[in-house]
Amino acid sequence: MLLLLQAAAPAAETVVEDGFSKLQVFLQQLIDWGVNAGGHIISAVLIFIVGRFLISFLNKMVARLLAKRHVDASIQSFVKSLVNILLTILLIIAVIAKLGVETTSFAALLASAGVAIGMALSGNLQNFAGGLIVLLLRPYKVGDLIESQGITGTVREIQIFHTILTTGDNKIIYIPNGALSSGTVTNYSREATRRVEWIIGVEYGENFDKVEETTRRIIAEDKRILSDPAPFVALHALDASSVNVIIRAWVKSEDYWGVYFDMNKTIYSVFNKEGIGFPFPQLTVHQAKD
Repeated sequence: MLLLLQAAAPAAETVVEDGFSKLQVFLQQLIDWGVNAGGHIISAVLIFIVGRFLISFLNKMVARLLAKRHVDASIQSFVKSLVNILLTILLIIAVIAKLGVETTSFAALLASAGVAIGMALSGNLQNFAGGLIVLLLRPYKVGDLIESQGITGTVREIQIFHTILTTGDNKIIYIPNGALSSGTVTNYSREATRRVEWIIGVEYGENFDKVEETTRRIIAEDKRILSDPAPFVALHALDASSVNVIIRAWVKSEDYWGVYFDMNKTIYSVFNKEGIGFPFPQLTVHQAKD
């Protein structure tokens, strides 16, 4: 028995030593892999940081170049947005390549998934194409007051996928370029002049000649109202409780709202001084006699 134990002891020691050797090899491989992976990760982080710095620098350089060449603000915002996205994509590919992922296989994967990605991003691709159409046909530009998709606002920026509007109450609205390029867009800033229109109701029995003369005098006193085309004043309709007078005048586009609201105030004040009455809804009741 003692002899058997003595014979088995060296075998056990050999097994332990062999297992310990394998463990050492495994730990060494793990350390080597960690050092190698750590180097790739650190390099990828450095590439990302330097890349972001370069992208920021190039974006500023492109912005200065476009501004120096007096490129239209609409095109500037579109180009800056496009350059930023393209550079960011290149940076992502560079970081992935440094992490050890084969860019060729990555590109093949993107190519094989191209149809699915294209279907998923069909709306964005339509918006991108819409942005190009907007820049080529220029139905509006940065700074124009437009109305589209039930929204009215001033164009703040034209990006590759969206046009940003600022509304009168200072809301920021993003409208897809695809909808703007294929839908109806009303541009209030394209022409130098606009026509202002009022419909004023006066009481039945008022002298229309007096109403017209007073109205034309009010119009002539406002220097913002253009004389050519000539202002237009006419009896518009005989309504249920009022005689409606229509007034049309032409002003510079930037004076539109100022003239509109000021004329409402002036007409109300002057008509009251001239004794021209404003109507209100009335109901006449006839009582039958017994």
